[in-house]
Amino acid sequence: MSSYDEKYLRIVSDVIDHGYLDQNRTGMPAYKLPHQIMQFDLSAEFPILTTKKVAFKTAVRELLWIYRDQSNDVSRLQEQNVHIWDEWVDSNNTIGKGYGYQIAKYSQIDKLIEALRNDPHSRRMIMNMWNIEDLPDMTLQPCCFMTLWDVSGDRLNCMLIQRSGDLGLGVPFNTTQYAVLVHLIAQVTGLKPGLFTHVINNAHVYANHVEALKGQVALLPKAYTAPILKVDPSVRDFYDFTADHISLEGYTSHGTIRMEVAV
Repeated sequence: MSSYDEKYLRIVSDVIDHGYLDQNRTGMPAYKLPHQIMQFDLSAEFPILTTKKVAFKTAVRELLWIYRDQSNDVSRLQEQNVHIWDEWVDSNNTIGKGYGYQIAKYSQIDKLIEALRNDPHSRRMIMNMWNIEDLPDMTLQPCCFMTLWDVSGDRLNCMLIQRSGDLGLGVPFNTTQYAVLVHLIAQVTGLKPGLFTHVINNAHVYANHVEALKGQVALLPKAYTAPILKVDPSVRDFYDFTADHISLEGYTSHGTIRMEVAV
């Protein structure tokens, strides 16, 4: 079976069974556990859930909006029928100075790619969207806010730091997105995907997601084999990637599991 299903659902079960029930800014109580970690060898498996359907293309489009377009304009997502940011737009239909705005502000993708090509043994390859100065001007402060990059031989490794992880809805999206990002960055820098480590500081399950997630946990014995990620090998410039260049081969999953977004 997919190792992601196993690792993810173990954390979900731990949070439901042993988490601390607390209030939060959304008004919906949540069970939480700190410091949850999942690690994957991307040369062996692509991490996407099979115990529920994950909207892969939607995840890819949001990823490209942040890192390729480096945009805060939600209209650019809505034009692609992606509406995951609709609840957090300001009067200009942007998310303020969050996410892609911070990648563009400091040319973070360009600096990362340059370092990987010219100084791959650097221990200072970091992209960070937690800009304290700009936090008040973000409609939602970034959850996945930092990536740390490392090269071992010809393998590109990445650690994702997530300050807050909605296990029901956000985390499955985020793991898959950033695994894709490692593949894309590896391809344009002449490397191969290596280890991907996903660290969640506050992993939580909202109270109104518990029953749906228990149902998903029950599907673990029926999890499918992980699919294979396919990236068009002709693309060598990161800014040339489109969603059409990125696909899954052999993705079989159980159905969509509906859960309400906590705003």
